[in-house]
Amino acid sequence: MKSPLIKRIPRELKGEIGKYLVIFIFMAATIGFISGFLVADDSMITAYNESFEKYNIENGNFILEDKATDDFVKAVEDEGVTIYENYYQEFDTDNNSDGEYESTLRIYKVRKDVDKICLMKGNMPGNDDEIVIDRMYADNNKLKVGDIIKVKDTEYTISGLVAFSDYSALFSDNTDMMFDAVKFSVAAVTDDEFDRITTDNMRYNYSWKYDKEPTDDKEEKTRAEELVKVMAANGILKSYIPGYQNQAINFTGDDMGSDRSMMITLLYILIAIMAFIFAVTTTNTITKESSIIGTLRATGYTRSELTRHYTVLPVIVTLVAALVGNIMGYTWFKDVCASMYYGSYSLPTYKTLWNTDAFVLTTVIPVIIMIFINAVIVTHKLKISPLKFLRHDLSRNKNKKATRLPDIKFIRRFRIRIILQNMSGYITLLIGIIFANLLLLFGLFMKPLINEYGDEVIDNMICRYQYVLKAPVDTQIDGAERYLMTSLKTTVEKSKADEVSVYGIQDDSDYLNADFPSDGVYASEGYLDKYELSVGDVITLKEKYSDKTYDFKIKGTYKYPAGLAIFMNDDEYRKVFDKDSEYYTGYFSDEELTDIDSNYIYTKITEDDLTKTTRQLKVSMGGMVELVEIFAIIMFIILVYLLTKIIIEKNSLSISMVKILGYTNGEIGRLYVMATTIVVILWILVSIPVLTLIIKEIYRYMMADMGGWIMLKIRPDIYITMFIMSVASYGVIAALQMRKISKIPLDEALKNVE
Repeated sequence: MKSPLIKRIPRELKGEIGKYLVIFIFMAATIGFISGFLVADDSMITAYNESFEKYNIENGNFILEDKATDDFVKAVEDEGVTIYENYYQEFDTDNNSDGEYESTLRIYKVRKDVDKICLMKGNMPGNDDEIVIDRMYADNNKLKVGDIIKVKDTEYTISGLVAFSDYSALFSDNTDMMFDAVKFSVAAVTDDEFDRITTDNMRYNYSWKYDKEPTDDKEEKTRAEELVKVMAANGILKSYIPGYQNQAINFTGDDMGSDRSMMITLLYILIAIMAFIFAVTTTNTITKESSIIGTLRATGYTRSELTRHYTVLPVIVTLVAALVGNIMGYTWFKDVCASMYYGSYSLPTYKTLWNTDAFVLTTVIPVIIMIFINAVIVTHKLKISPLKFLRHDLSRNKNKKATRLPDIKFIRRFRIRIILQNMSGYITLLIGIIFANLLLLFGLFMKPLINEYGDEVIDNMICRYQYVLKAPVDTQIDGAERYLMTSLKTTVEKSKADEVSVYGIQDDSDYLNADFPSDGVYASEGYLDKYELSVGDVITLKEKYSDKTYDFKIKGTYKYPAGLAIFMNDDEYRKVFDKDSEYYTGYFSDEELTDIDSNYIYTKITEDDLTKTTRQLKVSMGGMVELVEIFAIIMFIILVYLLTKIIIEKNSLSISMVKILGYTNGEIGRLYVMATTIVVILWILVSIPVLTLIIKEIYRYMMADMGGWIMLKIRPDIYITMFIMSVASYGVIAALQMRKISKIPLDEALKNVE
């Protein structure tokens, strides 16, 4: 025989359809997005991992000063590797036919053996006047198949859009903080065309593949360290990047993996908050139905039966929301999330993979969380004896007395009493506000942070043109100032090695406003902040291609947000690195050095190079920041509305009573709604320091593996904006609660006069 309690479930659902519908829509949308993300993420990661074999991606690459000799090739290949020529050249490019060169193309031959290319649209170049370019670069610059671009002095027709397997993230330099898919791209032309455009600025880049793949990361690192020693002993290395350190290859995979755990955590936090809301709602229902529960218990119903009854609706709503969410996730949201990845990375084509993992994570576990939280709270509430339920005496401590309040105005004491009586709901409200405002604050500060960082980089540029030379060469341009520079690696354990620029600056420099010490260094502010260092600390850095290390004592700081750097006196630099008095590596200048042959220039650093991080972050994030803000506001409104609604319902008897006594709806609102308003405003203010601490930890975790560093700065006006948006959102809720108060009938109190 079925329990007659089952018949009450449809009636309870109908009676609270508004509440359950709001929760259902919110949970279905959230689960749908997370489910779609997991499906797209798993499919993308699988395609990414399979690309290493499918496209024969290199185990590393290096650049030599000149073409590799036969002796060099033999010496290196004797170490158990195969070397492939992978030369490239870089040219300024006009991609919109306006006569201005806006970006740089790194041009290769079409690869046939290693680092093969995935054709996304169109065709590979068949004629010498055709070129294929990266698909994401094309999207960012509104280019399509058939368009004309001008590379140096030659016009090419875009025959296809592609993804280079070794450039899933478009890093032009492995030391960059962020890739740049706006003003940098890789491209390929026919072999004949590549040979025709050959210049003296050819980069003799070589890729290698191990004849026998290393069994693990440790073996790969050991073999790479041995390999670079052989290379350095047999040739002049300009660059050396083993595969496991290549950001252009690995950045995408690392980022996709980290997003997965963050999204799952977000889902479970939201489900837990929803479960607490359901539990608070249920305990309120139990209080209202205490006499019914007492009767049922007296007639033989057990606590477990009643617990199952009062938890079944939350579980049904969660289960249906999860099923609907998964349907949306496996259809629409999956494509939305895949397009987000394609908007950030140059990934090859992927095939959607259906998996049970996403279903378990977004359906089974949320239902278990809902059952557990509700069962624990409801079971605890139902431990009271049947007689107490019949008497409406749900207090657990007979001797518990009402908190004595100070002798203040009646209205204020009434509001305080309301707050104390509903403290459990208000505590849940605090958790919801903290979580919603965490997302809101994140959305609000990210865009200004990126913009301000870009402005700081420009404002604190050393000079307009920074030249790095292949060999010392004189210039007659006035204002050009020699400097020395090398790159070292950090040696901090349990942390990804960062590249640090070490500068030697002449006394009385026209470009750096500081007197650098002769027995120590100044460190960039970002370097100190990232590694939590301070003046007086000693840092240890190592050479990139050897185990030689250097110790430096930090004597001061210098504002150079463009990267991680340390600065010292040029004489001290020559002493530390054993260089002669005439040695230098480049020039600072506010004018272009037109009298230096381009063959002697290794690279020229301009404003475009220094601002690529902010440029790409703006593109990658796109409208995501606004979506986070909208989601946070919606979640804030839903959470606060549901919890304040529960508080009004819990006090419906008292509200009905004061209506009988002659209070108007407006006066009642000033009692009950104002009490909640005070708590909400207090919780928003309390959440600000808590949010700041949480954001700092999350930000440091998110940015830890980023090359370079963007210092976290949250302007005071961001908190003001968050406060105003939260209070304005609550204003909508307060209006809805006033409407609910007006609908509470006067006879509510007369029906419950036990």
